[in-house]
Amino acid sequence: MLHYGLSRSATRAGRWLVQSGIQEAGGGVARYYRSDTARNHAVSTEITGYAVSAFVYLHTLAREPQYLEAALAAGRFLTGTAWDGAARALPFELDPPRRAYFFDSGIVARGLLSAWRVTGEDEFLETAVAVGESMADAFAAGGGEYHPILELPEKIPAPREECRWSTMPGCYQLKAAMAWHDLAEAGVGDRFSELYGQALDAALRTADGFLSGPQDPLRVMDRLHAFLYFLEGLLPRAGEERYAAVMRRGMTEVARLLREIAPRFERSDVHAQLLRLRLYADWAGAAPLDREAAEWEAGKLAGFQIADSDPRIDGGFCFGRKDGASMPFVNPVSTAFGLQALALWERCRGGVAQPHRHLLI
Repeated sequence: MLHYGLSRSATRAGRWLVQSGIQEAGGGVARYYRSDTARNHAVSTEITGYAVSAFVYLHTLAREPQYLEAALAAGRFLTGTAWDGAARALPFELDPPRRAYFFDSGIVARGLLSAWRVTGEDEFLETAVAVGESMADAFAAGGGEYHPILELPEKIPAPREECRWSTMPGCYQLKAAMAWHDLAEAGVGDRFSELYGQALDAALRTADGFLSGPQDPLRVMDRLHAFLYFLEGLLPRAGEERYAAVMRRGMTEVARLLREIAPRFERSDVHAQLLRLRLYADWAGAAPLDREAAEWEAGKLAGFQIADSDPRIDGGFCFGRKDGASMPFVNPVSTAFGLQALALWERCRGGVAQPHRHLLI
């Protein structure tokens, strides 16, 4: 495993993830910390899945025991507490376990695979396989479509709302489906490769209209975040021109809308996702790196990292800003995406070899 060391920014972000209390004693990670009320939101299985991947990424950079220990604690929370093997369900939150999400399941499976790659522990691979199978079976809606949300314990599809992308099937689900591709690469069955291919075809059919639906710029910014999930989900095929062309067009449109809407509302994770995607697309030969745009995105992203005497927020990344005012959410996913994007950009500028796609948080 490569060992590069951490920049000051990544060190501060890593310290926040490990020491701020956003990862709770049982290993689960809260959705966010509210700086205005000084409280964590509830633990989320999706956010914990992202956290496993983030801790593993930090471990590859620094080889510090605290990051591997945090990854293992989060991974074992997912395998031992969150995953209900008898019901074959992964609740969104555990208190109470009312709903399960297709997208969250994919993020958890990818997080568990990242823990398995560094430890070789069977429980992580076995649970990732079980979660991947649950995605394929419990969420199937027919015609290659997957229900976004199931009501538990019956596993009944939740009502869909046209105005809310997270309640509808769509191209953004491809990032979750990337877990199937990764499971296939892990050698646990040909079915997963076929499932990813089917999800890829479905995503391409629905992607074109995804950003053109809402007129409210604030809602468009939220959709940029989701659309970038779709573009990230194309990375396993980025070396093929058909998919590379989709990535190039998508990045151009996201960059245009991001700059247009940012004075009113901007999300730090959108800056981070776009910067990461530029770098991975360049390394894959899908799109030459626009260094001027990347420099702008990196500068904007760095401005979301919090500097404060309070260890509960210092080093974390703010979720976003509205009309220039920071929102009171210190977000572990924003922090994970932000630290990775800035670390990748620093290594790109230094000529360091690119990381494997599996390390994408």
